[in-house]
Amino acid sequence: MCTAATYKTKDFYFGRTLDYEFSYGDQIVITPRNYSFHFRHVGDMKNHYAIIGMAHVAEDYPLYYDAMNEKGVAMAGLNFVGNAVYSEVQPDVENIAQFEFVPWILSQCASLAEARKLLNRINIVNTPFSEQLPLAQLHWIIADENESITVESMSDGLHIYDNPVGVLTNNPPFPQQMFQLNNYMYLSPKQPKNTFGGNLALDAYSRGMGGLGLPGDLSSSSRFVRVAFTKVNAISGESEEESVSQFFHILGSVDQQRGCCEVTDGKYEITLYTSCCNVIKGIYYYNTYENHQISAVDMHAEDLESNKLICYPVIQGERINYQNK
Repeated sequence: MCTAATYKTKDFYFGRTLDYEFSYGDQIVITPRNYSFHFRHVGDMKNHYAIIGMAHVAEDYPLYYDAMNEKGVAMAGLNFVGNAVYSEVQPDVENIAQFEFVPWILSQCASLAEARKLLNRINIVNTPFSEQLPLAQLHWIIADENESITVESMSDGLHIYDNPVGVLTNNPPFPQQMFQLNNYMYLSPKQPKNTFGGNLALDAYSRGMGGLGLPGDLSSSSRFVRVAFTKVNAISGESEEESVSQFFHILGSVDQQRGCCEVTDGKYEITLYTSCCNVIKGIYYYNTYENHQISAVDMHAEDLESNKLICYPVIQGERINYQNK
């Protein structure tokens, strides 16, 4: 299970949680402009926009979970199990394997408007990366500082939805996720007024009662509502530190703790990492379940004209600042 969100202050921010019971060996990976992407059905792309994000690298290929490019477009793939269906290869379209979708978009789109045009001629196909890495069932959020969309490949075709709330979780399909927000239109950061009726003297006996009824469980539909409410009401200063801190607080509202979501006997889903991308500046921030300190990698501090992947290991291990030692 995972949650992704966008956020705008002076700059534009994008990130996600990755919730799972184990890690595949994630790294922060920069794909420079001259790294040669080999696409299974449309050939090689030797020159493109630089990309940074969290990925598992297999056979020198970055399998991105979430990423942004140097032009200000960001993207994440989230589990969509039971609903995601990919096509067979078809003529007269651009056949892109599911695992190629993130680099295909980010390598050549400088805006979401350009991504929309590319999506008009794409066919997401069921070619696996390898026998050891079969197809993941995903849907995607793509965003720039102006707008967001959700992309879902299902049995009845490819669906592209405007995403006005800038949030994505997992099941059910995106239109149903948006529709359920109608059930929570009464929520407010303000204290509620007594509209119960009659002459009953009812009081708001605690702060925060305007959010009474906000779902608190870990299901994907509840996480969608909770992050949407938190995001649209979040207030932050304009500085980088304030903006990044607030973004981590927004996604922290759906953090998964070990022991609360059992997937099999003795195995629990946890928030392996949380990311926050400053999409304007090209800085990838993250923290992990075992390390709450925010770490950062700046893509523009690297040689973006290189032809080799640039990888940074995820920093693990809690770092505690003792003030009296």
